[in-house]
Amino acid sequence: MSRTALLVLADGRFPAGDHAHSGGVEAAVAARAVHDPVTLYAFCRGRLHSAGLTAAALAAAAAAGHDPLVLDEAADARTPAPALRATARKLGRQLLRAARAAWPCEALERLARDLPGGAHQPVVLGAAAHAAGLTASDAAHVAAFSNVAGPATAAVRLLGLDPFDATAVLARLCDDVDAVAHQATDAAARVADEGAGILPAASSPLLDITAEQHAAWPMRLFAS
Repeated sequence: MSRTALLVLADGRFPAGDHAHSGGVEAAVAARAVHDPVTLYAFCRGRLHSAGLTAAALAAAAAAGHDPLVLDEAADARTPAPALRATARKLGRQLLRAARAAWPCEALERLARDLPGGAHQPVVLGAAAHAAGLTASDAAHVAAFSNVAGPATAAVRLLGLDPFDATAVLARLCDDVDAVAHQATDAAARVADEGAGILPAASSPLLDITAEQHAAWPMRLFAS
């Protein structure tokens, strides 16, 4: 297993399309719910322990080799907002395209054939991690971290926030990211015996509502 592959997959420059999405923070900034490093930290921490936990568990299960079609159905059931389902599949298509170039293998080709409309991004992330020889824990950590790194980076552009302050927010969240990744990995380890229904389904209703509102905006900086 190459630890460098983990760095490649987690690198913000990996061409997976994340830079075009704010993870809900654009709508939060518009509502003045996020306006400084303190409120950005609160937003990211809440997102991490809800949407982030769900995504990390799906990614961990896919990295462990569980059926991506079953996991994609589980992801759909855990994503009630149509706007977020569309975003997850769009990001999944882009990530799969990058992963197939980076780690070509039959498993990723099969995923592209079986889900031509695109699989949910966390499922693709886990499949990519598996193809790269990474562990379920690795995939969970990447998924958990990306769920907060995206909004923090977007906040720099939206608020003119000092990048050092945004990085400090992420540093303060390191222990939370580890905790979420461990919880997600533990849940993924139970899928073989208990099925995909055992995976976390942590909800974030406000993110669902604001995602639908954001999708209807005539002008916006980020796609989601």
